[in-house]
Amino acid sequence: MPEPVLSFTVQYAVDAPELSRQQLRAWALKAVQAANQDCPDAFQRAELTLRLVNTVEGRSLNASYRDKDYATNVLTFEYGVDPEGTARGDIILCLDVLKKEAEEQGKPFKHHAAHLVIHGTLHALGYDHLNHDEAEHMEAMEVAILTRLHIENPYLER
Repeated sequence: MPEPVLSFTVQYAVDAPELSRQQLRAWALKAVQAANQDCPDAFQRAELTLRLVNTVEGRSLNASYRDKDYATNVLTFEYGVDPEGTARGDIILCLDVLKKEAEEQGKPFKHHAAHLVIHGTLHALGYDHLNHDEAEHMEAMEVAILTRLHIENPYLER
């Protein structure tokens, strides 16, 4: 079976020199490959945009689309798979929240960033955690991907 094709765009609304396009794309690609192995007939191509934002934009987007008056770490918009087999989605990553959480949780910044990119990418590809079974499946996929990247399980208590 051929590898899925990933078209990946990064928009920097904030300065983030520690997160290169190449690194962000590599993390997203790992999630796309894992999703393709999990459900090989779900899509053949993924077109994703990742936007790095500050707290003001993150809060505004979360309020507009989820009626939540705070900036969240990652916000994903999944648009589904078109008839030609292309999955599309937008991922919003709030850099301020990401940095704060990494510090509070005692995690390396890049490890937390990798987790949130992978988490957001899986959401963009149709994965969710609305019920127990979905949550366990999605978390297991995330942990497996992160383990291959030599990153600790983010769901373990410290």
